[in-house]
Amino acid sequence: MSIKKKEMESGEELTSTMLYSSIIFDLDGTLLDTLTDIADSVNRVLSINNFSTHPRDSFKKFIGDGLYNLITRSVPVGTKESVILKCCETFTEIYSENWKKNCFPYEGIDTMLNSLSAEGIKLAVLSNKPHAFTCQFVDQFFPRATFEIVFGQREGIEKKPDPAGALIISEFLQTIPENILFVGDSDVDIQTGRNAGMGTAGVSWGYRNVKELEENKAAIIVNSPQEIVEYVLSAA
Repeated sequence: MSIKKKEMESGEELTSTMLYSSIIFDLDGTLLDTLTDIADSVNRVLSINNFSTHPRDSFKKFIGDGLYNLITRSVPVGTKESVILKCCETFTEIYSENWKKNCFPYEGIDTMLNSLSAEGIKLAVLSNKPHAFTCQFVDQFFPRATFEIVFGQREGIEKKPDPAGALIISEFLQTIPENILFVGDSDVDIQTGRNAGMGTAGVSWGYRNVKELEENKAAIIVNSPQEIVEYVLSAA
């Protein structure tokens, strides 16, 4: 198992004696590859507004901070906020029709979730994708009973990397933050877990690179879903 361990802020290395009884997963770039449909939908919005479009891979850096930031990063610099908000509305309309055309779970995700559930590990999802879309994706691609709770970006709750959503999930799961592993593919996810006082795992198969995960002090970096199972079970 090729898991890279990093030093925790306290200076103590994360060891196999730590127990994680619950896991919070990011969605886009962690459980599901949603990039193509997002890129296609944003580019349609840009074309409608006579803005230049972007290559698919450019959206790897645009995704992760919610819809407003996705659109802001996609439109030309200096675009009026009223136009950005209108683009957000147009995107929602387009994406609602195209969200699952090219979307799929990463290889090994279903097996990982089944293995963790079988061991009694509580599972949850926390995404900066709008809440309705987040629930829609989970219901489409995973058995709903797989997750104890699913949260997307909701009004009145600060989005990641603010720890508010993660801490609400902690209370719902009746699990202290120290016993929760936060798994994601970006700086936002690692910062969220650290801000909430949770363990952190960065996945190398997502939209961001390993260097970003290392720079944000992910406690571990995994290269396959199975490594998450092995790590959590060995830690138990």
